[in-house]
Amino acid sequence: METKLGLFLLSTAGISLTGIMLPGPLTAATISKGYSGKNAGVLIAIGHAVIEIPLIAAIYFGFGHFIGSPLIVKVIYVVGGMMLFYLGFRMLRTTGTMPGQASGLPNSSLVTGIVITATNPAFYLWWATVGMALIAGAATFGLAGVVLFALVHWPCDLIWYEFLSMVTYKSRKWWTKRTHKAVFSICAFILMGFGVWFFLGLFL
Repeated sequence: METKLGLFLLSTAGISLTGIMLPGPLTAATISKGYSGKNAGVLIAIGHAVIEIPLIAAIYFGFGHFIGSPLIVKVIYVVGGMMLFYLGFRMLRTTGTMPGQASGLPNSSLVTGIVITATNPAFYLWWATVGMALIAGAATFGLAGVVLFALVHWPCDLIWYEFLSMVTYKSRKWWTKRTHKAVFSICAFILMGFGVWFFLGLFL
């Protein structure tokens, strides 16, 4: 049993990291916030957990089917898509300001983690598919297995987002004004692009 649980948790870490490291809205937000705070990734990961941990619990206790219901999916895609586009648009408008002074995102990295996670349709899609399968596997080891699953999964978020923010913060001394504008513009377009993609995905 212990060997099987260990292998499961090891696979959980690998699968979690592959999903986390795919570029997405939270990646763009972390880079943006990392410019002015090297530990922004920690706060963003905590904000991410504020949404993620209750969702894991809801799926375990049998409420996961609501995530995949047609009505909920439409609401998530419409509201989330519009919100991501709005945040990206705000960021794009501030790319010409003084570096680190404004990014169009919430002032708090913690709040940024909460808002971007809560409005990202891809987050719910992952948990409705891959995440739900992982929780089902963890549940075979009882509640303790699910708790251990969460304790393995979240540190993967923490390590990756803190790494991104620290790299961004440490490298900023080499950024020119043009580099700053280009990076922030790319981050803004990532948010806007995902927003448009999710919103239009309902009609395609």
